[in-house]
Amino acid sequence: MHKSIMAAFCAVFAVGCTTSKSIRTSIEIDATPQRVFDVLSDFSKYPLWNPYHVRVVGDPVAGAPLEVRVSRPDGRIVDVPHVHVIRAEPGEALYWGGGPEHIFNGEHRFDLAPLDGGTRTLVHHDEDFSGLFIGFADLPVPVLTEGYEQMNEALKAWVEADMDSDGRE
Repeated sequence: MHKSIMAAFCAVFAVGCTTSKSIRTSIEIDATPQRVFDVLSDFSKYPLWNPYHVRVVGDPVAGAPLEVRVSRPDGRIVDVPHVHVIRAEPGEALYWGGGPEHIFNGEHRFDLAPLDGGTRTLVHHDEDFSGLFIGFADLPVPVLTEGYEQMNEALKAWVEADMDSDGRE
C-alpha cells in the first residue's frame, strides 16, 4: 500500500514538474507589417474576425491591463486572468501576458517580419508558458496550437480582404 501511494505521488509530482510549454505558429500575409499590426492592436474588432481571442478589452500600450477571453477549438471558454500588454511596437510586435513569475506565467507574442520589401508580412504567433505549476494547468498544446492556427487564417483573411474599421470592404 505504501509503495502505491508513493508511486502515485511521484507520478503527480512528475506531471507537475513540467515547467514550460511552448506554441509556435506562423503565417504569411499579403499586407504591410503596419497594416497587420493595426488589425492586431484593434481589440474592439476581435469579435468580428477572431475565432480564438473572442474578446480582448484594453489599450494596446505597454503596461496596460487587458481582459482576454479565449474560445478554444475543444469548446472550452477561458477568461485569462492577470493579463497586461508587455510590448506594443507599431509595425513590429505586440506581446501580452502575465501571471506570478516562476509560479504560472504566460507570454503571448505576435512578431511581424517584413517580406518582399515590406509589402508582405511574416507573422510569428507564439506563446511560452512557464512556472512550477504549468504541468497542472489545462494547457493542451495541440488544442491551443489549432486555435492559434485558426486565428492566423482568420487574421490573414481579414487583413487581405482589406476590411475597414467597421468590417466593410
